Amino acid sequence: QVHLVESGGGLVQAGGSLRLSCAASGRTFGGYAMGWFRQAPGKEREFVAAISWSAGRTYYADSVKGRVTISRDIAKNTVDLQMNSLKPEDTAVYYCAAKAHIIGSYWYYPPYDYWGQGTQVTVSS
Repeated sequence: QVHLVESGGGLVQAGGSLRLSCAASGRTFGGYAMGWFRQAPGKEREFVAAISWSAGRTYYADSVKGRVTISRDIAKNTVDLQMNSLKPEDTAVYYCAAKAHIIGSYWYYPPYDYWGQGTQVTVSS
């Protein structure tokens, strides 16, 4: 059973930084994609970034490109999301997710198979 636990959310001023972490357990993740999504109040959940576990390929949403970096630590089984130059519109619950059996050019694309409970990020203006 895959288990994902996010941490690192909080309150930060606009222009600040936060680092989210996702602890993954329950299996080895070779061949998986690990992603971060977010959901703001009243809005649909949206993709933020993804990384392929084995090769370390990354993909970012246009809305965060250049401000966000996703990384993984294979030894620790963690996936981090470093967020810089935060904006009030980045306020959301951030979710870690895992997708099995990734292939092809759209390896990062939903649907994802496993989800964490989420961590709140609030950016004040």
